[in-house]
Amino acid sequence: MTHTHSLTPDTSLAAAEHGAIAPAGQTPAFSPLYQQIKVLILKGLQTAEWKPGELIPSEMELAARFRVSQGTVRKAIDELAAENLVIRRQGKGTFVATHAEQQVQYRFLRLMPDSGDISSEGPAERQIVDCKRLRATADIARPLALRTGDAVLQLRRVLAFQGTPTIVEDVWLPGSPFKGLTASRLAVYSGPMYALFETEFGVHMVRAEEKIRAVAADSVAARLLHVKLGEPLLSVERIAYTYNDVPMELRRGLYRTDTHHYKNALS
Repeated sequence: MTHTHSLTPDTSLAAAEHGAIAPAGQTPAFSPLYQQIKVLILKGLQTAEWKPGELIPSEMELAARFRVSQGTVRKAIDELAAENLVIRRQGKGTFVATHAEQQVQYRFLRLMPDSGDISSEGPAERQIVDCKRLRATADIARPLALRTGDAVLQLRRVLAFQGTPTIVEDVWLPGSPFKGLTASRLAVYSGPMYALFETEFGVHMVRAEEKIRAVAADSVAARLLHVKLGEPLLSVERIAYTYNDVPMELRRGLYRTDTHHYKNALS
């Protein structure tokens, strides 16, 4: 069903498309038209008018709604698709991206097996080691745009592939958006953690930033990953953001690299 109540088209859009220009001596105050349409569509995603996994209106419907050409809408959607915010399906339409999708759920995981690919290993076996609510220290509050002392949820888990513990990670989440998230809920959920965030907490992670460095395994990592003390590991610190660049997760992981490697595509 197509909703029409949440977004109000800018009445200047149609005029801009038909060649409206700023008066002499003035600088145009608007961005390219397709960028304005992109912002309006993003507003619909942010307000959950179209939820993860749902079909958005067709290009023709959006063009009529915003009073612009179908080509302008297509260019806006092309950018959203390139940013993995929507997914085009041939003959079916355009859907809001969701981490429950097979091709999206490993979007932020760059650790690949030395032979085969991440999907060939099957789903990761997950063990929740710890889960607790506490007050954020300064080094946790800062990347999450919180104040020192604000409530956060901290969890530690181990991911194993084909029976071998491969990743141990500590995750911090702002307390307010994730009220009700518990270790038992995480333990029984079989899908990707980000998909759980979408369906039960309305938080959709859309992009992430990472810092990577080499470290030596300390006693905790050695025990959880079944490696020797001092074994080389890859340390990956990730901040994941929802719409409007709001940070929603701080994740610090230690990765084994004896059977895996970090892979990133540059373009």
